[in-house]
Amino acid sequence: MVKYVKKRMKAELGAWVSIASYIILAVVKLIIGYIAHSDGVTADGWNNLSDIIASIAILIGIKIAQKPRDHNHPYGHSRAENISSLIAAFMMMSIGIDVVSEGASSLIHHDRSQMPKLLAVWVGMFSAAVMLSVYWFNKRLAQHVNSQALAAAAKDHLSDALVSIGTAIGIVGAQFHLFWIDPLVAFLIGIMICKTAWDIFMETSHMLTDGFDEQALTTYKQQISTIEGVRRVADVKARMVGNQVILDVTIHVDPNLTVVKSHEIADEVERMMKEQHDIETTHVHIEPDTIP
Repeated sequence: MVKYVKKRMKAELGAWVSIASYIILAVVKLIIGYIAHSDGVTADGWNNLSDIIASIAILIGIKIAQKPRDHNHPYGHSRAENISSLIAAFMMMSIGIDVVSEGASSLIHHDRSQMPKLLAVWVGMFSAAVMLSVYWFNKRLAQHVNSQALAAAAKDHLSDALVSIGTAIGIVGAQFHLFWIDPLVAFLIGIMICKTAWDIFMETSHMLTDGFDEQALTTYKQQISTIEGVRRVADVKARMVGNQVILDVTIHVDPNLTVVKSHEIADEVERMMKEQHDIETTHVHIEPDTIP
């Protein structure tokens, strides 16, 4: 349990890094966007402001996931992370659709009334560099602490970096009177954001409906069958509760074994799953093997 709490605290650090980055970038982009007459940078700034809300939702989800079990939540509150991932996915999809629609509209109606200043390009590239750094930081941290919510946030950071790069490309194109580049890049980036949001939504929904990797189940079954005293593995089921795997195993053993010996075999199954797959909770059901 102590190990789990430490991992959640590290996940909180990732969420705070996201929030701090978004606040700084949003303020800078809104100010520079106004000074440099860049609608793209200004819109990107508002985009980052909305990302703050998603990051706060992820932080709240991580904090709730740390709460201990109670009479209403016998498995704990870990799935709060999954819910925060869904919120992040919905917000990403909303932003992606907005970027796609704005890009499509601009492709049809080019606005050449005011040339954006090159200062906006440097802001866009600086923002992209910051978001790529935060993306790599949170991606590695999410893998280390096994946090789906933080992994979803990392994918959002990558989308934001792509938006900033697209904004910079559009501004450079405008300097050469290639006004169609900006909306085209925005349209394509919007599609990518929507695709990322959809992937997060599908992955989270799969986990919330107790879906699990079949290949992993096959691996668990093969390894458990090698334990001395296990004659047959009848069933292996698993589900994710937040970032934790709950494993249910039914094994058949010699019907003449004592209760103590059967219990030792069950303990060995639990030990193997914990050491080899970091599974803290394995429920083992013992059945007598009556097949000759």
